[in-house]
Amino acid sequence: MAKIEYFYSAHSAYAYIGSAKFMEIVRAAGQSIIHKPFDLRAAVAVTGPGPTNGLTPQRRAYFSGREIERWAEARGAAIMQGHPTHHNNGIALSNGMLIAGLEQGVNIGQLAHGMLEAHWRDDADLDDRDTLSKIGKAAGIDPVPLLDAAISPEIQAIYDANTQEAIARSVFGSPTYFIDGDMFYGQDHLELIERALAKPFSGRWPRD
Repeated sequence: MAKIEYFYSAHSAYAYIGSAKFMEIVRAAGQSIIHKPFDLRAAVAVTGPGPTNGLTPQRRAYFSGREIERWAEARGAAIMQGHPTHHNNGIALSNGMLIAGLEQGVNIGQLAHGMLEAHWRDDADLDDRDTLSKIGKAAGIDPVPLLDAAISPEIQAIYDANTQEAIARSVFGSPTYFIDGDMFYGQDHLELIERALAKPFSGRWPRD
């Protein structure tokens, strides 16, 4: 069995666009996913080129606009026009809910996809408990125990550990996937992940 690690944030556009395809690839390979929700904003501040709102307007319109539109169409992912109204709200509650699910033995694949889809298709506020409760119920999960634990010190400590691990491993965006330690950044690399699960690439990561 390959070790498949998935670093992402519940509000990430590209994680949403690749979510269904990624789960399909892993399922077809008979494998399972190690989910590692992390604080994308904190990691990008350290490992990335900076937040997208610091880019020139045209570069931001390309990376956070045209690219999203094209990839969403290519992957068959329904998406709203423009950016979600609540995109800059807090992300600790939603990511914490996912981690609480993991700690409580819940299969969070559909919950994570539901959050991503609700945010980018339906303009959902992922910092709102009632909204997250509805998303949890739609995924067939009792949301109350997860939401009650989401911002507890224990769950937030795991969230911080995931974020620090992401920084230490040079994760600079969401989604980032590791297949037996080999890093693939971005949902546009899913075809390479599919190949890696069938036949690992030569060479290794990280570099010395």
